[in-house]
Amino acid sequence: MSDFPFSAIGFDLDGTLLDTFRDLGAAVNHALELGGFDPVPVGSSKDLIGGGAKIMLGRAVDAQGGMERDEFHALYKKMLAYYARNNAVHTEPYPGVLEVLDQLAARNVKMAVVTNKFEEFARSVLTQLGMADRFVTIIGGDTMGKGNAKPAPDPVIEARKRCAQAGAGGSFAFVGDSTYDVNAAKAAGVPVIAAAYGYCDKPPHDLGADAVIERFDQLLPALEAL
Repeated sequence: MSDFPFSAIGFDLDGTLLDTFRDLGAAVNHALELGGFDPVPVGSSKDLIGGGAKIMLGRAVDAQGGMERDEFHALYKKMLAYYARNNAVHTEPYPGVLEVLDQLAARNVKMAVVTNKFEEFARSVLTQLGMADRFVTIIGGDTMGKGNAKPAPDPVIEARKRCAQAGAGGSFAFVGDSTYDVNAAKAAGVPVIAAAYGYCDKPPHDLGADAVIERFDQLLPALEAL
C-alpha cells in the first residue's frame, strides 16, 4: 500500500467524477426560454461545459445572436437560481468512481475536488450524492477569488496545500477532462491525467495530459504508471 506513488489526488467534478450535463442542460434551457431563445438539445450541453456556468450560458446565447450585457447578467442569475434548486436531479457519478475512490481511501490517499463550478453548488451536489465527506477539500471557481479559477494554477496549488495539511506527505496528481484542467495542473507543476469519457473540449489525446484514461476504473494503473 505504501508503494502507491501519490499521497494526494485532485479531481475536476463535471465530466470527471460526475455526469452532470443533463442538469446543466436543463438550467441552460430554462434560462434560454426565459430570454426568448430557442432551447438547445440537452446532449449538446456537453459541448458547452468547461469554464463555468456563465461561459456555458454565454456560448448558448451567442450562438443565437447574443444579448445586451445587463440583460445577460439578469438571465445568468435566473439560471443559477434554477440550478441551485435542481442540481442533482439527473446527476450521478460515472461508473467505477465510488469504487476507485474507496480504493484510494484504503491506500490513505487524500482527495480534493477542484472545479470551476461555484463551491456552493459543488458542495450541494456532492452532499446530495453522499460523496462530500470523501474529500479533504472542495474548491470551486469562486473559492480563490476572481480570476483564479482554472486554467489558473491557484486552485490546484491550494488543493495540494490543503491535502498536505491533512497529512498527505508525498506527491500530488490531478485528473480532469478539459484544457482548463490540464493547463491548470501543468501551470501548478503537477502530473495530470485526462478523462477521455468526459466533456473534453479537444480530442482527449490532444489535451496535453501525461496520460489518458477511457474509463474511471483505469485510474489507479494510470497513476502507478506515472
